[in-house]
Amino acid sequence: MKLTRYTDYGIRILMYVAMQHEREKLFRIAEVTEVFTLSSNHVAKIIHHLGKLGYINTIRGKSGGFKLAVLPSEINLGQLIRELENSLAPIDCDEPRCRFTSVCAFKGILGKAVAAYLAVLDEYTLADIVVNKSELMSTLSDLAIPVLTLES
Repeated sequence: MKLTRYTDYGIRILMYVAMQHEREKLFRIAEVTEVFTLSSNHVAKIIHHLGKLGYINTIRGKSGGFKLAVLPSEINLGQLIRELENSLAPIDCDEPRCRFTSVCAFKGILGKAVAAYLAVLDEYTLADIVVNKSELMSTLSDLAIPVLTLES
């Protein structure tokens, strides 16, 4: 299964925020765009969506920004991916229309594969993928962003 870039970037953003979720200062879109070399428009769309889903709180205004709305341990990866992906179907039987669709056994097998894939992801949370915070932080040492520190 291949995740869309949108989902991939959403997970990266949440990882970045989760590994520093104790920090007082709000995260800014400009910070995320520099960390991941993404367009600010794309990041803004993802942040907005994550906010609507209840994963982050957004604060408007000059001193605004965003932060996690819940603890990293409360964000289930399977559920997150279900919410960010438009479709988890590994193939599109309608583009172009496949003659075998109505009697296709392969479609059922792929459905089971997707269910198994999600079952594994359901066993993990955002906290599980940022458990190595110090190693993750060390990959950011070349950036000129002063807020890249873990605050206790």
